[in-house]
Amino acid sequence: MYPDDLKYTAEHEWVRTGDGPAVRIGVTHYAQDELGGIVYVTLPEVGETVTAGTPCGELESHKSVSEIYAPVTGEVVAVNEALDATPEVVNADPYGDGWLFEVVPADADAVDGLLDAAAYQADLPG
Repeated sequence: MYPDDLKYTAEHEWVRTGDGPAVRIGVTHYAQDELGGIVYVTLPEVGETVTAGTPCGELESHKSVSEIYAPVTGEVVAVNEALDATPEVVNADPYGDGWLFEVVPADADAVDGLLDAAAYQADLPG
C-alpha cells in the first residue's frame, strides 16, 4: 500500500525519483482514502516555483477540500493534465496514473530528507 521506492511527507504526499532531475509527486493511498471521491484537482502551473512545506494546490472531494503541500522546493516542469477530465484517477491509482505534478528540486538532496515508507506508516493514525 506504501511502495518502498518512494519518499513521503507527513502531509501525505509521495515523491518518486527517476532518471532525470525531475521528481514526480502525488498523494498517498491514506490521503485519497480519507478524502473520498475526488471531484476536482487544482495544481500549480508549469514554470511556477513551489516551496517545500507550503500549499501549492488542492484536492476537492464530496467530503472536503484538502491542500496539496510541496514536498520539495523547486520549479514545476509538468502537471498531470488528465486529472482535469478524470480527477477520480487519484483515488483509483494514487501511485500511477493519479500522479499530480513534477518538480526539479532546487536542492537535489532535498528528497533524501523525506520519510521512507516505514517511517511514514509509523506516523499514520490508528
